[in-house]
Amino acid sequence: MREGTTPAAHVFPVRVYYEDTDAGGVVYHANYLRFAERARTEMLREAGIVHSALMARDGLGFIVRRCAVDFLKPARLDDALEVHTRVLGATGARLEAEQTIRRGAEDMARLVLEIACVDREGRPQRLPNRLLTAFPAAISPSS
Repeated sequence: MREGTTPAAHVFPVRVYYEDTDAGGVVYHANYLRFAERARTEMLREAGIVHSALMARDGLGFIVRRCAVDFLKPARLDDALEVHTRVLGATGARLEAEQTIRRGAEDMARLVLEIACVDREGRPQRLPNRLLTAFPAAISPSS
């Protein structure tokens, strides 16, 4: 990432459905991870990278190596949320990302992730250049 710049955020809308909540109508904590996964998948899809095609063509996929979550406020049934995803950097087989789940201007949860690119056997593989160039505001192939 260039010094002094902030990577652009991809924004993915999510509606909280009954199935996402506990008996009290509050989003069950594990569902924030599901919302974040969907947002990352759609961010990649919009950049021209489709998981199934990446696996079929290159034998590559992604795994979450590390995820730290701060649950800040409870989201509730019928809330309209947005998942803001920023790619912070990449080196070798790793991609760093930050995701914030928001309701309006309120941050509900923040995730910091390390995602690894792996082959079919689960061994780390360098990130393809086309992936690195899909997010030019955040990372560059020489990172």
